[in-house]
Amino acid sequence: MVQPDKLIVKKRIFIAIHYMEIGGAERSLLGLLNAIESSRYDVDLFIHQHTGEFMSLIPEKINLLPEIRKYSTLERPIQKIFFEGCIDIVIARLLAKYRARKYIKQQGLDDYSSTFQYISNLTTPLLPSLSKFGEYDLAISFLTPHTIVRDKVRAKKKMAWIHTDYSCVQINAALEYPVWAAYDYIAAISDSVRTSFLKAFPSLAKKVIVIENILSPTFVREQAQMIDVSAEMPLEVGLVRLLSVGRYCPAKNFENVPFICSYLIEQGINVKWYIMGYGGDEDLIVRNIKNTGMLDRVILLGKKNNPYPYMRACDIYVQPSRYEGKAVTAREAQMLFKPVVITDYPTSKSQLKDGFDGVIVPLDNEGAAHGLKHFLEDITLQKKIIENLQKVDYGNEMEIEKIYRLI
Repeated sequence: MVQPDKLIVKKRIFIAIHYMEIGGAERSLLGLLNAIESSRYDVDLFIHQHTGEFMSLIPEKINLLPEIRKYSTLERPIQKIFFEGCIDIVIARLLAKYRARKYIKQQGLDDYSSTFQYISNLTTPLLPSLSKFGEYDLAISFLTPHTIVRDKVRAKKKMAWIHTDYSCVQINAALEYPVWAAYDYIAAISDSVRTSFLKAFPSLAKKVIVIENILSPTFVREQAQMIDVSAEMPLEVGLVRLLSVGRYCPAKNFENVPFICSYLIEQGINVKWYIMGYGGDEDLIVRNIKNTGMLDRVILLGKKNNPYPYMRACDIYVQPSRYEGKAVTAREAQMLFKPVVITDYPTSKSQLKDGFDGVIVPLDNEGAAHGLKHFLEDITLQKKIIENLQKVDYGNEMEIEKIYRLI
């Protein structure tokens, strides 16, 4: 007598993120969601605010939980949520900002990285519980605030993700420690990110594991063929098209691109530098473009649902960041066989091998411009790097096995 197949009981995974705007962490999440085997795991995705160009790219196999109104108030303008009646959240956010500024002033800090932990600590108690979704085998907090998965989700095990180089941000370690310590596992996206995190929280060493951003070369290359961008990034004889992708924020350092580009033009290098993204530093970038006379040379592409055709169209991909955990966009450009130039931020050595699959240049404007000029003139090195990129498999979908082993 043939025995019926045993019923497969799937494990349940909960993943939380604030929204699906264009960004490296959000793209990394899409890689994770695509890699999870739906035959073995049921995944519930909780997005605080159902906004962002990447919402449409969430795989059908993922169960998108409904938006809960109060969670959407955490990052929207205070004036809007006040008129929506969320007075408690407004008060909590204002009090948090006051306390954060007081701490920053007392410590003589020049960065506001610690602010969000104050906001998280004061707003999370005001949010409804997520226990109605049941108990999970693993709950993942993919981006801050990590207090939500810690306090609002029922799970056998919990994991929080680190995407930031902690050597480059100024935090209130005493305020953050209880949050990280409450998790069973902490996932760092690279060895260097793990190292910098443990300098701030050495006692958490046993909890921290390295799980790299999960990226699929097949997906990237298929998406790169989806649209023709020649009208926006035209091919011109003798012109080198540079591209940078990311949020318009201090970490990405895009406000200095016009100065670097101006130097290249003065040195007779015929380039156009395209910047794709969005964010609070846009006005500063535009002002610097005008002040340097680079209106026809530094082009802001704005937000794009699919960045890959633009990567495919560029000649050189440049990541001029002040700091990175690990730049997803730089790796994706490599998957499209594009020579990559990155600045010498603290974790740059974990991003690429200088001279083999990319080039590292100094972080200061003059040094970056000089290094970029030297590379643009070295056609032999560019060809060598492209040949090396074609030989390397940058796919790392097997990183998902590290998560499976935790359950």
